[in-house]
Amino acid sequence: MTRIAIIGGGISGLAAAFALEEHRRAGATVDYVLYESSPRLGGVLRTEHIDGCLVEAGPDSFITEKPWATDLARALGLGDELIGSNDADRKTYVLTRGRLVEMPDGLMFMVPTKILPTGLSPLFSWKTKLRMTQELFHPPRAVDRDESVASFVERHYGSEMVDRLADPLLSGVYGGEAASLSVRAVLPRFAEMERTHGSLGRAMLAARKKMSKGPRKPAPPLFTSLKNGMQYLAETVVSRLTPTSLLINAPVQAIQREAGSWVVSAGLQSDQFDSIILALPAPAAANVLRLASPELSAELAAIQYSSSITVGLGYDREVRQSLPPGFGFLVPRSEGKRLLAATFVHNKFPHRAPEDRALLRCFFAGSNAENVWPLADDQIIAIVRNELQQILGLRAEPLFASVYKWKSAMAQYGVGHLDRLDRIERLRQQLPGLALAGNAYRGIGVPDCIRSGSAAAKQLVET
Repeated sequence: MTRIAIIGGGISGLAAAFALEEHRRAGATVDYVLYESSPRLGGVLRTEHIDGCLVEAGPDSFITEKPWATDLARALGLGDELIGSNDADRKTYVLTRGRLVEMPDGLMFMVPTKILPTGLSPLFSWKTKLRMTQELFHPPRAVDRDESVASFVERHYGSEMVDRLADPLLSGVYGGEAASLSVRAVLPRFAEMERTHGSLGRAMLAARKKMSKGPRKPAPPLFTSLKNGMQYLAETVVSRLTPTSLLINAPVQAIQREAGSWVVSAGLQSDQFDSIILALPAPAAANVLRLASPELSAELAAIQYSSSITVGLGYDREVRQSLPPGFGFLVPRSEGKRLLAATFVHNKFPHRAPEDRALLRCFFAGSNAENVWPLADDQIIAIVRNELQQILGLRAEPLFASVYKWKSAMAQYGVGHLDRLDRIERLRQQLPGLALAGNAYRGIGVPDCIRSGSAAAKQLVET
């Protein structure tokens, strides 16, 4: 019997445990123990029901294009629970000089694929629009080094595109700044487009042309979630695991190799295992590994994380009718606000609020989150209300307001991240029976975390 310890009970660790259960059902002689330091499993997947509204404390959905979360949900028998975003009403606004400007049709992240809507949009100056036209003539470029997303975007479209689109969009996903995030790690598809086509615009148009030649299928929704909220995914995984294998309130202090086995020290208890899956944020993984491999520990500790704060607000029918249509808005840092984004949840996922309710989800991250972190919840809510009044003219008292803080929850893929991952992998291979999972490596979203946990389990079962 192969014994595997899973350290970390977020969605990465739960996906690893579920994968091991599946291997066991298929005949593998494997057993596992999952250690979680907190009183609950599921990590940032947390859902609350307030005043008839479904409020997500952590991620509210996942990108449909990445299949691993959908695959897990279906494997759990939750196919009927999956819901798509209401893309028929999908509009996103960008706060520009104090007013909300709709993002033009045809923008793929920041790459214009339709000339007329972009050309007529007040979101960009004529100087930036000229840069967009000139960008179509960029020659292919072989780049032998990594660079920041800001540097990459500025080379193609200028600094205004970084400020008004690239930085706000990435803030919502990574909680970081385009000036410090790696283009190869964060936007690998765009880096490849530059290598093959030079122009991102030409590459996008070529891809669209190629797709149009195939059989036309209805476009899937951009985002997918679950009817009962993201926490339900974690809860359902937990319900399929062996209860006696799940240890909560069990922080692991250290792991060490001894006589061909791994010894896990958790409190006053220690136990022996054949293999380990470390499904922790990189700094926590570094701490656990400091005795087993100081070199690997140092590389993991160098991966930076940012914190985030989400605020859920409920309002009445009158507010709902007064809000603009669409999914919400982004706030460039140059606008001088503390909010980075807000989602109109009642539009994005209509079933999450009754028809007579407006449900808003507001977001702080990175340095903005750190600046307001010490404040009490009511002070944070006051900041949100003040800025919503400035941006939307929203003066009404909310029916409810909830604040959720996530300390150092979002991995930052800095310039040189992929080179660091190569070093991490070489050091990991020197430690037989060790696998790594989580958002520190090759994807920060829920599907990426699920993929990493499942892959870690498969790696250990098959070796």
